[in-house]
Amino acid sequence: MPTPSISFEFFPPRNLDQSFRLWDTARALAPLEPDFVSVTYGAGGTTRQLTHEAVTALASHYGLNVAAHLTCVDASREETLQIVQDYAAAGVHEIVALRGDAPQGQARFTPHPDGFADSVELIRAIAARGDMTIRCGAYPEPHPESPDTAADVAWLKRKVDAGASSAITQFFFDADTFFRFRDACRAAGIAAPIIPGILPIQSWGGARRFAERCGTAVPQWAEDAFAAAGKQGEAQLALDVCVTLCERLVEGGVDKLHFYTLNKPELVLKVCAALGIKPKDAVPRVA
Repeated sequence: MPTPSISFEFFPPRNLDQSFRLWDTARALAPLEPDFVSVTYGAGGTTRQLTHEAVTALASHYGLNVAAHLTCVDASREETLQIVQDYAAAGVHEIVALRGDAPQGQARFTPHPDGFADSVELIRAIAARGDMTIRCGAYPEPHPESPDTAADVAWLKRKVDAGASSAITQFFFDADTFFRFRDACRAAGIAAPIIPGILPIQSWGGARRFAERCGTAVPQWAEDAFAAAGKQGEAQLALDVCVTLCERLVEGGVDKLHFYTLNKPELVLKVCAALGIKPKDAVPRVA
């Protein structure tokens, strides 16, 4: 089986303990030589400054190729593009451009009066600079605000046409879900790489809550398997499920995998080892 290339998603720390967790996670995963790592925004753009600090620290201390998440939430066009300029000045030239979720307390996303209306507008404006690699999001199952997968495919094509060079999907449980989406995208003329997003299940309860929020269908086999495994068997089952999913994807022609790490490296390391991806030289801890 071919060995896929990999990338990782981190979230920015909100306190000292989370800072140590992020740096330890980066230190553990950097020797796997990911194509890139991404750093998220909090809901409603609440961690914008923390994201910037984490992105610049990961790039400078670990030499990682960092893609900063950027959303349209609660910021003017000028403010948003200034963030892009600040990243460029810091040597960061990859952006994951997203519309973003509604700020806390709001039922739906509402554009800032002077801001970008959606991710397509954001991508087009960043692409006009000519110095950024732009990635975008994709939904192999319907986005919570989308009528169906066909609408999501059409929206992804608009994002790619606006300047996104690749897409990272929301997580899913069945490889066939990804394959159906990939085939629909190719049929629609989308040639850009579509990278499957993989969620190693750190806890079954947490994974189910994530799935509910983002519209990911939870298959009955997973419900039954984790119920039968119980707490004692959950970790081994999570490893087996994730490795099996990744192997099926690679056997189906996938050559890139993006892991949602939740800033917890242990399970990700085990999955990568099972796929034949081993750490290279160790990376020193940040002083």
